[in-house]
Amino acid sequence: MPLLASLTSAAAWHVLSYGTLLGSQFYQSFIGGVVAFRALPRPMFGLLQQRIFPVYFSMQIALPLAVLLSHPTASYDKLMATEAALPMLITFATSAVNLVAVGPATTAIMRERKAQESKEGRKYYDEGEKSLEMKALNKRFGVMHGVSSLLNLAAFVATVAYGFTLAQKLVM
Repeated sequence: MPLLASLTSAAAWHVLSYGTLLGSQFYQSFIGGVVAFRALPRPMFGLLQQRIFPVYFSMQIALPLAVLLSHPTASYDKLMATEAALPMLITFATSAVNLVAVGPATTAIMRERKAQESKEGRKYYDEGEKSLEMKALNKRFGVMHGVSSLLNLAAFVATVAYGFTLAQKLVM
């Protein structure tokens, strides 16, 4: 019977939401993305990332909200006054920026680069001198990819920081 009772427990949903959030961040950032980059040809890797990131960042928006909504505080005001709110709000915000701004901008640059490849008859990653247009597109892509990576890292660090806050509550 304790299992059934835990289905309605905010604490159980809190831990499950947090675990899913941290686990998905760790897996995508340090395992899945790295393995896919090494195993797939560049065009396939790019296509995979274009399909995964909207789902991933949507989860990274929903899960911090689930963590906050299942937090064992008595009220919204109390929650916002705790150290719990800031890391989850950082994770929510950075993921939202990645989903609605950085991700679409990066995808648009990838499409431009693909069109430029067709014009030039060579891939953006081929050896040798690049056209000025391709250099500019590669630079823009690198900047956007860097911004996305930094936002994702900030979300991961904030989520880990929240884990330490949660751990302190568990030992008290």
